[in-house]
Formats: sequence, structure tokens, C-alpha cells
Amino acid sequence: MQYRPPLCLLSLLLLSGLLVPFSAPARASEGAMVELQLSGLRSSDGMVRICLTADKRYFPNCTNDPDARHLTIAAAHATHLRFDALPVGHYALSVIHDENGNGKLDTRLGVPREGFGFSNNAKALFGPPSFRSASFAVQGSSVIQAVTVRYIF
Repeated sequence: MQYRPPLCLLSLLLLSGLLVPFSAPARASEGAMVELQLSGLRSSDGMVRICLTADKRYFPNCTNDPDARHLTIAAAHATHLRFDALPVGHYALSVIHDENGNGKLDTRLGVPREGFGFSNNAKALFGPPSFRSASFAVQGSSVIQAVTVRYIF
């Protein structure tokens, strides 16, 4: 009588129906991505501070928005940034180039002394643009926003 090795345990379980072939579970919808392409920084000094909000009440300074997304990065590395896992909606971005790194946009008589920018390159005339002029739709796919940082002084 010739010895035959027993069937592999995996084969046995598959044949008996006790083991279902493995497949990765479907990932929950991770949302969309917004890629921010910055240009126009006049120096690599300081930090670039960005906020992304879907709530017009908190635009452009979204520090009190509990759902806002914030990024702070050294200006020397701030050319391509991104926000991941965003739900569908309308958003607006605001950007400041905090050249001296003090955590705020410095002004003189209400006029910005450091760089700033907004999604859609919305114009700032006698104050920040409206949420509506800076807003863009996120509908489940990647969105690219190219923002040029502007300086008054």
C-alpha cells in the first residue's frame, strides 16, 4: 500500500464550504481629494497656512470652524498640497504666506503685508472675496485648485 498525504487543510475547508475564498472587503467611500497647486510665493521664508471650509460663515478665517481642514507647511515646500477624504459639497480655500512665522496674516491699517490667496483666484477688493466667488464643487473625484499668492506690499 502506497502512502498518500492527506489533502491540504485549505483544500478540505474550501471543498466543505466552510471557507469562502478570500476577497478584500469593499472600502468605504473615502471621499474626494483636492489638490492645491500654489504659485507666486515671493520667498521661501516662513510658513504657508491654508484652510479649507465648506461653511460660508467661517470663510476666509476658518479658525472657529470645527469641520475646517488646516494645513501648515514650510514655504520652501509649499507647491503641491492636498486634502483627502472630503465629502461631496462646495468648499473654499484661503491661503496666507506667513513670512515671519508669527501664526497670522500681518496687516498695516487693514491692508495685508504678507501674501494671501483664495480658491478660484478670487479677487480681494477692499476685503476678502465672498465664499461664493471662491467656492468650488467637490463631487467625488479629484479637484485641482491652482492658487496664485498675491502681495500688496
